Amino acid sequence: MQPLLTNIVAAVGQVLLGKEQQVKLAVACLIGKGHLLLEDLPGMGKTTLAHCLARVLGLQYQRMQFTSDLLPADILGVAVFDKNQSAFKFHPGPIFTQLLLADEINRSTPKTQSALLEAMEEGQVTIEGETRSLPSPFFVIATQNPISQSGTFMLPESQLDRFLMRLSLGYPDHQSERLLLQGVDPRGRIAEMQPVVTPEQLADLQKQVSGVHCSEALLDYLQKLVLFTRVDGRFTYGLSPRGALAWLSAAKAWALLDGRDYVIPEDIQAVASAVLGHRVRGGEVEEGHEHRDLVHYLLKSVAVVG
Repeated sequence: MQPLLTNIVAAVGQVLLGKEQQVKLAVACLIGKGHLLLEDLPGMGKTTLAHCLARVLGLQYQRMQFTSDLLPADILGVAVFDKNQSAFKFHPGPIFTQLLLADEINRSTPKTQSALLEAMEEGQVTIEGETRSLPSPFFVIATQNPISQSGTFMLPESQLDRFLMRLSLGYPDHQSERLLLQGVDPRGRIAEMQPVVTPEQLADLQKQVSGVHCSEALLDYLQKLVLFTRVDGRFTYGLSPRGALAWLSAAKAWALLDGRDYVIPEDIQAVASAVLGHRVRGGEVEEGHEHRDLVHYLLKSVAVVG
């Protein structure tokens, strides 16, 4: 792994104990220019991970709590009439930042959720007919509670597809939880965390991801996997071209994290669950991360080539 990427993962790991795999996937998501969805029970460290990433990446950071009465204007901003200037003055919302934490995104209504669609896809928002560019880089890290919990609204497929990855942190291991119970709370270190990369270095890492080589044989393997989701009866619908591009981008980012400038089959497999878990669906509606069985079935059914 490159020293810069090693430093990022290590810095976050000092606060989020025992979750190196999830941290590496989150970093791969961001250097792959993607948005990240964290789904888990309350109190599992989702917000802590987002805050740590903002700190170590040195990004402007805004946290917004999503609730059922939140309106799109609360996120995007609003134009207010200034009587002194006899004109409307735009007051930007919290979305005008480099890293937006959309906390408990599925507690807001679909109308409010849709306010993020253009921003996440195009890095801009259109308000009252005027298009405004967002800062660069622009990342959304959203957290959501399991849909089975009260007061939640299921994210539609169009919204889910804007996220490059969906991750679950899960319960802490025995040793990490014992430290928490003994009063060792690493969250106190967040305020002391310093950026380990500059904006220019982050942009260079993203450029390096796009330059990671994927051979024709590996592209054949990826296309066979994608085609399998479209023709096999266990899948309700197949992976879209945007989903295939997301999978390739995530695999390249994972390869860079592993210290390589080329993709191998293990890279495609390593990110499969995080990239596909919210994009594929079986014959019956499944909740949470039960899609992992479907992803496992896909990887087992398609032979590795190259």
